Amino acid sequence: MSRTEPAILTRVAGVDATLVRLPLAHRSRGAVQTRQEFSRHALVRVVDERGRTGWGEVPQADPERWRALVEDYAPALLGHSWHRPTETEAAWAGLAWQPAVAAALDTACWDLWSRRRGTPLSHALGGDRTAFTAGTTVRRQPSEESLVREVNRQVGAGFRRVRLEIGPGWDIDVVRTVQESFPFLVLQADAGGRYTEDPAHLRALRALDDYGLAAIEEPFGGGDLAAHARLRRDLRTPVALSTTVDSLETLDRAIAMEAAGALSLRPARLGGLTPARRAHDRAVDAGWAVWCGADAESGLGSAAIAALASLPGVTLPSEMPGAGGRFARDTVRPSVRAHEGITPIPLTRPGLGYEIDWKQLRGLTVESVVLGPAG
Repeated sequence: MSRTEPAILTRVAGVDATLVRLPLAHRSRGAVQTRQEFSRHALVRVVDERGRTGWGEVPQADPERWRALVEDYAPALLGHSWHRPTETEAAWAGLAWQPAVAAALDTACWDLWSRRRGTPLSHALGGDRTAFTAGTTVRRQPSEESLVREVNRQVGAGFRRVRLEIGPGWDIDVVRTVQESFPFLVLQADAGGRYTEDPAHLRALRALDDYGLAAIEEPFGGGDLAAHARLRRDLRTPVALSTTVDSLETLDRAIAMEAAGALSLRPARLGGLTPARRAHDRAVDAGWAVWCGADAESGLGSAAIAALASLPGVTLPSEMPGAGGRFARDTVRPSVRAHEGITPIPLTRPGLGYEIDWKQLRGLTVESVVLGPAG
């Protein structure tokens, strides 16, 4: 965005929220017959004084997130005026912090702002890519054999980076097996905070240093930056932070402590595209590698992540739904997917670049709340 571009005042005249029940693509493991499982997400739409709209998503919208959205955050945004989306944070100052809810409304305001200017969201954020290399995650499986089959399914779908979920007792042998089966695959390990500084745990983490992983993500839980810093000094493999970085202040402390060398940008954890873009800049300035992570978003949230992944400092493959997708039905079209391991960034349409599938949305809706003239 040019610094000389005139700032146009936007007033949020309406907000509506739709709670949807999305059927998961994969059924539970370990049973002959399993019932369909669902995940609840909230889609939010902001409307300006001329009826122009922007969309965002609250992933995994449990009752607490839904209540915060419809009773606190959406009413606070209603009537709020701003020149740029970076100014919308002031609307919910003083509210009990719900980053995923703030992220949905922040994204919706970015989408609206981009649409008003006829600009792709990726360009509005400062991105310069037309596509990015995508990665996907393979969760822990019942056996190493089933893990290899699932990784093979993702490789067959074109993914060039696979993120393996690891934990004590499911780490060294697992990584070795996958690497031997797919020697040219870029592997990342997601520890999910499952390790401690117990000597046996540290030996396992150090042993992973021999496998050329792109990163070991979030080895320690509880936001223990000191433990991450100590491990980082022991390894050649980059230590990455993800859920620990829930604010820019935490990121600043992590950088000062040299607690990592890589960052997973997750807008739903940070509070939106505005803080995620700032986190990108700070991490890149510190010399960290960056990729965009996910919090089980549906297509709408994945579209925002794709726009964020266009930023120039995002150098590692960013998270996209794997083969088969996360959900059996979704609410945007076209599907937000990787093709042969590459996710295109829509540049011919303004805003997110994807449209709501209204027929699907109506069929998946559980509850709707309208504030102001939206609807």
